[in-house]
Amino acid sequence: QVQLVESGGGLVQAGGSLRLSCAVSGRTFSLYAMGWFRQLPGKEREFVATIPWNGGSTYYADSVKGRFTISRDNAKKTVYLQMNSLKPEDTAVYYCAASEVIGVPTTPGLYHRWGQGTQVTVSS
Repeated sequence: QVQLVESGGGLVQAGGSLRLSCAVSGRTFSLYAMGWFRQLPGKEREFVATIPWNGGSTYYADSVKGRFTISRDNAKKTVYLQMNSLKPEDTAVYYCAASEVIGVPTTPGLYHRWGQGTQVTVSS
């Protein structure tokens, strides 16, 4: 059974940085594409970033491109989201997710396992 646990969320001022981590249990972590999504109450889950199983070409939402960086350490079974130059509109619950799709999936329906989420709040 694959389980994902996010950490690293919190409160930060605009312009600040946070690094989210997602620890994954299970033997096949290295085979999954991993993604980060975010969601506000009453809104649909929004794609943020994704990284393929081999850590190759990453893909970002336009709203975070140049500010956020996704990375992974397959030996530690962990995926990271480094968030710099944070803005109040980045405030959301952030979720990591695992996908069996080869490549850089960007839609929630392509991910089969989700973490419980971690709150990120950016104050102005």
